[in-house]
Amino acid sequence: MTLPTRCIGTTTLTVTQLGFGAAPLGNLYRVVSDGDATETAMAALEAGIGYFDTAPYYGFGLSERRLGDALRGHDGIALSSKVGRLLKADATVHGYGERHGYCSPMPFSPEFDYSFDGVMSSWGASQQRLGLARIDILYVHDIGRLTHGDQHQTTFRQLTDGGGFQALQQLRTKGAIQAFGVAVNETAICLEAMKHARLDVILLAGRYTLLEQNALDALLPACVSSGTSIVIGGPYNSGILATGTRHGGVLRYDYEIAPQAVVDRVRRLETHCERHDVPLAAAALQFPLAHPQVASVIPGLGSPSHVSRALKQFSRNIPIAFWHDLKNDNLLRADAPIPVPNADDCRAELHDGGTAGRST
Repeated sequence: MTLPTRCIGTTTLTVTQLGFGAAPLGNLYRVVSDGDATETAMAALEAGIGYFDTAPYYGFGLSERRLGDALRGHDGIALSSKVGRLLKADATVHGYGERHGYCSPMPFSPEFDYSFDGVMSSWGASQQRLGLARIDILYVHDIGRLTHGDQHQTTFRQLTDGGGFQALQQLRTKGAIQAFGVAVNETAICLEAMKHARLDVILLAGRYTLLEQNALDALLPACVSSGTSIVIGGPYNSGILATGTRHGGVLRYDYEIAPQAVVDRVRRLETHCERHDVPLAAAALQFPLAHPQVASVIPGLGSPSHVSRALKQFSRNIPIAFWHDLKNDNLLRADAPIPVPNADDCRAELHDGGTAGRST
C-alpha cells in the first residue's frame, strides 16, 4: 500500500500522513514481548507507513532499541527521536515494575538536560541505541510549564542561554539531522520556542483533535506564517476517542480519568457517528489532517492488529455531511478545516479562504 506524504516545513524531508508512534514498544502501560514489538514494526513497514517516532523516555531506551532493530536495512524511512532527557544507569531497577507509565526492565532513569552538551549527548546515545547512522528529526521533549511547573524558566534557559537550541541548529546546519522542533502537550511553549529558534516542525500531542481545537487561535496561524509543520500525537486524547464511551471500561482523557464534561461531549460525537455510520476512531484520525500545516498523525501502535485498524480508519470514507453536522452541533469550531472525501491527499475544505497543504 502506498500512503500519501507531506513535507516537513520548508525541508525536502517527507513523511507519510499516517505515522507510527513507538511509545508502546517501550512497554507503555503493559509488557510487549520483543517478538511482538518486531512484528508490529514490520507490519507497519509492510503497510507502507514510512514515518516512525520514538524517544529515549519511551521505556528508558527500550523503544529505541526495538525500533532500530526493526528498521535497520530499510531505506526511505523518516525517523524522529527526542532530546531533553538523558538516561542514567540505575542499579535499583529490577523487573518490569511500572515507572512513569512504562513497564520496562531497562536499568536506567531519566534526568532532564536541555543544555548544549545534554542535546549532543542525547543525540549520540539515541543513535547508539537505535543502531542507525541517522535520525531525521530531533524534538525537544516535554519542555514547558506543563511538565516543569515552577522550574519552567530554569529549564527553558538551558535551551536559550545554555545552548540547547544552538546544538540543534548546529546539527541541522551540518546536515546531521534534517529538521528539529519541540514535542509537547501544550501550545503556549510552542509559541515561546518559536521566538528563539526556527522550528521546522512541532509534535503536538492531544491539543488539536476532535475534542480540542484551541490551537487554531494562535499556534496554527503562527505555523502558517513561519512554514512550521505540525505532527499530531495523541489523536485519540489518551484513548477516549478510540474506544468511545459505551464499552464499559475506564474512560481516559489527557492521561487521566475523563471528566464528565468530556464524556458527555464524546457521547454527542458518537451520536453523529452512528447516524452517518462513521467509526469514532476514524473521524479522530482523519480530522487533524484536514489542516494544511499538519504533516502526519501518529497514533501509538502496539500490535499488528493496531496497525491494521489504524490503516482502515485512515482509509475510511467519511461523508462531508458528517463534518458539517459536527459544526452545526458546535462540536467542531466553525473555522476548523474539514476533510473532503475523494479529494487529493492534502486537500481540505477551508472556511477562512486559505488553501490546502502540499503533497508529494
